[in-house]
Amino acid sequence: MSPLPRWVLVPALLGGLLVVLPLTAMAARVRWSDLGELLTSESSLAALRLSLQTSTTSALACVVLGVPLALLLARTRFPGLGLLRAVVLIPLVLPPVVSGIALLQTFGRQGLLGRHLEVLGVQIAFSTTAVVLAQTFVALPFLVLSLEGALRTAGTRYEAAAASLGASPSRVLLQVTLPLVMPALLSGTVLSFARALGEFGATITFAGSLQGTTRTLPLEIYLQREGDPDAAVALSFLLMIVAVAIIALTRRRSAA
Repeated sequence: MSPLPRWVLVPALLGGLLVVLPLTAMAARVRWSDLGELLTSESSLAALRLSLQTSTTSALACVVLGVPLALLLARTRFPGLGLLRAVVLIPLVLPPVVSGIALLQTFGRQGLLGRHLEVLGVQIAFSTTAVVLAQTFVALPFLVLSLEGALRTAGTRYEAAAASLGASPSRVLLQVTLPLVMPALLSGTVLSFARALGEFGATITFAGSLQGTTRTLPLEIYLQREGDPDAAVALSFLLMIVAVAIIALTRRRSAA
């Protein structure tokens, strides 16, 4: 490994401090003696449970929808491909509230699709389904971006070799392509889960804040911040610990 220029250490240290110091300050503010009581309240447990359930569902939805989408972007050529890629990545740059408004205009009671679903007795907005949709909308680009880059780096030589030996396209995909990019797929899934776990703006705009139904942990933290700042800090610390534990565990398995 070639040595790095010494000057690189200064901005690297500053970047690390920018991330570590706020997290350390939050941990220092936690009232450890009351932590158990703050974290085991009914509203906190309900919000945590809902967040884990919806984020897991959203991550699975990102895999189901994102893998084919990344394959389409990386392995095909057609007019408008660049435009499609730009549209898929738009949620990365949209303010979350704007994402929520877009979903509301699509699936709300008077939305493009919502008004037709309403006739059938299906209401999506301000439900748990809306939470999953909001999280999936903002998290999907993370998986697509990670996987598309890995597919382009891997190339197509192994896929071409397998096809020349008589393997069907589905067999090539399942036994050659996906195993080659599995680390990127795992990484993208974790990023999607983490993004879904921390989603706030699109969720509160599209799904509202109903305890046990749509009030995820970030929404609970926001509400607690006004009435009980100590509880908000404790819940924020809990959210950080859950996210770090899941990312560390997944990366450890990926490295193994």
